[in-house]
Amino acid sequence: MVARRDWTRRWFASAVAGPDDVVTSLATIAELQAGEFPGKQDALELFADLPLLDLIDDIDAIVNAYIARQLMPKDPGGDALHLAVASFHRCDFLVTWNCKHLANANKFGHIRQVNDILGIGNPILVTPLELLNENPSHDN
Repeated sequence: MVARRDWTRRWFASAVAGPDDVVTSLATIAELQAGEFPGKQDALELFADLPLLDLIDDIDAIVNAYIARQLMPKDPGGDALHLAVASFHRCDFLVTWNCKHLANANKFGHIRQVNDILGIGNPILVTPLELLNENPSHDN
């Protein structure tokens, strides 16, 4: 957990300072607010100044399609919502530590297939570590 927190902070600092837009949604803010974990206030402050993607009615239909096709768990406010927001808004990436339902290579093809049918984007699902411009295992 400490390593993930460090990687996330390093990725986030470089991402918001870089040329790309970093965005979030009220779904992410709500998930952070509902959780109980050390550093909760720090996490909320990181997201406080980010632009928010709209949660419009079309996203509910996408969430329902994911759940109906057993692509995501049945919680309409969880993983399905995060993926639906990023896909609907055609985000380039969805950055997450959820490697069971989102950043899971075994699900990429199914997600791409469903999103293509729905006519929405296919964000690349990655962890913050994958986006760091560092490679600590090859430092010589």
